[in-house]
Amino acid sequence: MSKIEITPASAAERPVLANLMQFYVHDFSEFWAGRPEGDIEEDGRFGDYPLDAYWSQPNHFPLLLRVGGRLAGFALVNDKGHSGQPIDWNMAEFFIARKYRRGGYGTAAAQGVFARYPGRWEAAVARRNTGALQFWRRAIREHPRVSDVHEDDVTTAKWNGQIIRFRVAPA
Repeated sequence: MSKIEITPASAAERPVLANLMQFYVHDFSEFWAGRPEGDIEEDGRFGDYPLDAYWSQPNHFPLLLRVGGRLAGFALVNDKGHSGQPIDWNMAEFFIARKYRRGGYGTAAAQGVFARYPGRWEAAVARRNTGALQFWRRAIREHPRVSDVHEDDVTTAKWNGQIIRFRVAPA
């Protein structure tokens, strides 16, 4: 298995992230059946994801993920959680291209992102995304510097699904 590379996305790479977001929304759209979210627009694309904050706000980090120098996905990290409890970091969005799934790359990427930003974390998983819940539980619990893992089942107007809170110790 090649090593996963995690690099900050520069402003010049913003279009790359916007393009990758199209694949992410495509994958996620199956969980929006019967709802307007995830509809394809008349130009044949999904609506643009609001990325401005990742180049203009503090504590917002757009990260590109590569395997063997080739794009494999992205992670968006910010400090805006879903639980209302104090956190340092939130895994806002995370995507691994299908080619790299189930080969350990997603776990390596998630754990690499956690290690990059020690502190109190939150990862929220939409209720319908059951496969992702298993992934996040495993990636979090198997990280050697993770402690204080708590999981809550939340159903509110703001969020519907699991919220996993945990702490990552510095190296």
